[in-house]
Amino acid sequence: MSFDNGPAVSDAEFDALFHSLKTWSEYTPETIERGALNFITAETVKASVAQVKSGRVVSMALAWNTVTGPDNARPALHYMTSLAEKGPFEPTANTDFIGIDYHGKASTHMDAMTHIVYKNNLFGGKNTHDVVDAQGSQWSTIDKLGVVVTRGVLLDAARFAGLDWLEPGTAVRTKDILAMEEKFGFTIGQGDCVLLRSGHFNRREKLGVWNPDNLSAGFHVEVMQLFKDRKVSMIGGDGDSDVRPSPVPGVDSPVHVLALPGMGIPLLDNLQLETLGDACAAEKRWTFHLTVAPLNIPRGTGSPVNPVAVF
Repeated sequence: MSFDNGPAVSDAEFDALFHSLKTWSEYTPETIERGALNFITAETVKASVAQVKSGRVVSMALAWNTVTGPDNARPALHYMTSLAEKGPFEPTANTDFIGIDYHGKASTHMDAMTHIVYKNNLFGGKNTHDVVDAQGSQWSTIDKLGVVVTRGVLLDAARFAGLDWLEPGTAVRTKDILAMEEKFGFTIGQGDCVLLRSGHFNRREKLGVWNPDNLSAGFHVEVMQLFKDRKVSMIGGDGDSDVRPSPVPGVDSPVHVLALPGMGIPLLDNLQLETLGDACAAEKRWTFHLTVAPLNIPRGTGSPVNPVAVF
């Protein structure tokens, strides 16, 4: 089977790209742990609020998935810890427990920069063995990133191509993004959160489950230069942003590498973007006010999230 995931990038070419894109020297000691989120200023937040016109609200979170499958090897947990029964006092209560190993393909989550390691390095040049242990990370963690409020931009690549979905293995390239800007009438800018809709969950619903660890549509590594030039603060998609198979032999998640330890750009993985795509088409615009609120997890490498768009 052949895939349109190219062009191929050699290990040496990728390493050179990593070093040309990395932004470790562009921040102060006081700001570096927030990376590209520093591009979101008070003015950016106020401008994003000005995006609200119709009041339409769209959630992008997948349902809590407790069912084992090819894309959910470590399913989430949900069970009742007590059931309300009549007792001597009122009220009684139903209580439940949830738990999740969220870094995977079945949970909508946000990756902090400390999640991905490249050649032992985290973002900013910290050696992972110096700052991460069994209790978590001391560096660039999810609690230090906090709530993100900014403008969201949807790259609806499936709709742009006139398809229900991009076939897994399809790479979205820089020329595709520039063409989508022209067609849909927006320009990616400083502080934006850029989201890619490939139609992943539409395909999953219609054709069934597959293992996206090995096969998914996503960005080619070349697009990261554009995102650096435009000072993008966050990227995400209905996959995990990486095209698979990887165009870089020996590097399974090259976009993750360039974004997290390289450029300090947090990622949003496994977004449900079908409703958002329909909303953008109905509103006739592909930009919106966006809020992403991770859990406050000290030393955490990420968090489950429910990103919300408001038009």
